[in-house]
Amino acid sequence: MRFLCDEMLVRLARLLRAAGYDTVLAEGGAADRTLRDLARAEGRILVTRDRDLARLTAPASVLITAPGIEAEARTLSEALPIAWSLAPFTRCVMDNTPLNEATPDQIAQMPKESQAMAGPFRACPTCGRLYWPGSHAKRIAARLERLAGVERSGGAD
Repeated sequence: MRFLCDEMLVRLARLLRAAGYDTVLAEGGAADRTLRDLARAEGRILVTRDRDLARLTAPASVLITAPGIEAEARTLSEALPIAWSLAPFTRCVMDNTPLNEATPDQIAQMPKESQAMAGPFRACPTCGRLYWPGSHAKRIAARLERLAGVERSGGAD
């Protein structure tokens, strides 16, 4: 599955990317018809908080009404078979580019304490952002594991 999230779902788009999903984030102020056309042209499911936009793009859309990132993710999981453990940390959360293995030079740019970790160490070839298994990645991984647990149990607790 490939996604297009509206501008109100930035955190959900980044979480989907962290899970390994190809997820485009709509530019601010994009017209509804532009988003509909983009989703159709690229075969993406539109994820939105906008009821009118969801109607315009149905059935290839999911309306998110729940507040907060965990509730947004659970709502999406109830609508679609999301595998939160698909391919964690293989896409840049900022620009959606597939990540490469970090080079020794890139690893040398990471904090010293991070360089001593087992990895994986990755880099975005588009924006240059570096990824390592630090505390932020561990928090995201724990969130993905919680969501994957909900996915296995068949619903929210």
